[in-house]
Amino acid sequence: MTEVASPATSRKDWASDQDVRWCPGCGDYSILAAMQFLLPELGVTREKTVFISGIGCAARFPYYMNTYGMHSIHGRAPAVATGLAVTRPDLDVWVVTGDGDALSIGGNHLVHALRRNVRLRILLFNNQIYGLTKGQYSPTSEVGKVTKSTPFGSLDTPFNPLSLAIGAEASFVARTHDMDRRHMMETFRRAHEHKGASFVEVYQNCNVFNDGAFEHVTGKAHRDEMLIPLEQGKQIRFGADSEKGVVSDAQGRLSIVNVADVGEDALLVHDEHRENPGLAFALSRLSRGPFEPTPIGVFRAVERPDYGSQMDTQLLDAQARKGPGDLAALLLSGTTWTVT
Repeated sequence: MTEVASPATSRKDWASDQDVRWCPGCGDYSILAAMQFLLPELGVTREKTVFISGIGCAARFPYYMNTYGMHSIHGRAPAVATGLAVTRPDLDVWVVTGDGDALSIGGNHLVHALRRNVRLRILLFNNQIYGLTKGQYSPTSEVGKVTKSTPFGSLDTPFNPLSLAIGAEASFVARTHDMDRRHMMETFRRAHEHKGASFVEVYQNCNVFNDGAFEHVTGKAHRDEMLIPLEQGKQIRFGADSEKGVVSDAQGRLSIVNVADVGEDALLVHDEHRENPGLAFALSRLSRGPFEPTPIGVFRAVERPDYGSQMDTQLLDAQARKGPGDLAALLLSGTTWTVT
């Protein structure tokens, strides 16, 4: 049977009729635009695309997409999306969340979706603040952050979202930022192509409650010197003239050097497909925060069976051994039963 190509669409087809209600100047607008420009290029259909969110400014995202979608419960979007993804493998399921939604009340749901390798595309908008509830510190806020909920400065060590995802055995981990639509689109494209759980951190500016949090690395005047592009199979180097690079010592510790001081042969070559997550984790720890040279791009992309496929195989094997189950008989049976 010949597969029928999806009809061509444009950004306009993917935009809903709802008024976008983020604050003027919010970085969420550019992320939304990147997604609406990308989806027509992927050749997917609106009827097979779903956006699921939790609570927070980022969670408004499904309202603005002309697709199926759901504004779910605070922190529980990965759990809701897991149920959909494993029962409807024909759908493209995206999770849109924020640093507070995903890393505080939703932390357990996030790490388990990643370790199970559920086929989800999880986009975490990180603005290092609670925006919807008017400016409390979040799990990614820096130590010393003065907010309404930390008037004397935060004492909490912040999460590094990428380190957390890699530690949870995520098979695809990437970072992009809201000031570069092309980079966002390419990163989201890679996340969509991945056959498993994709995790993308997006540096996103909250111009009302945490304006300029990433300006030192994502601002146009700073990008050449402060963003370290990760490209598969290429030496990791950056700077206006690619004069700086990353090297690894015998213990796997990474450091930034001047290429002229060490020679090109000493530079680390990026390998996102390395099965051992050590390199990806080390790259995620290269900067202590968005005020030092910061890697950006795909950190890890490895292949392993996704959860839904494994579950289907398990059920088919059980049916082949024992025959089809009888749900009605089970529900009408007594309070105990024997499993053989």
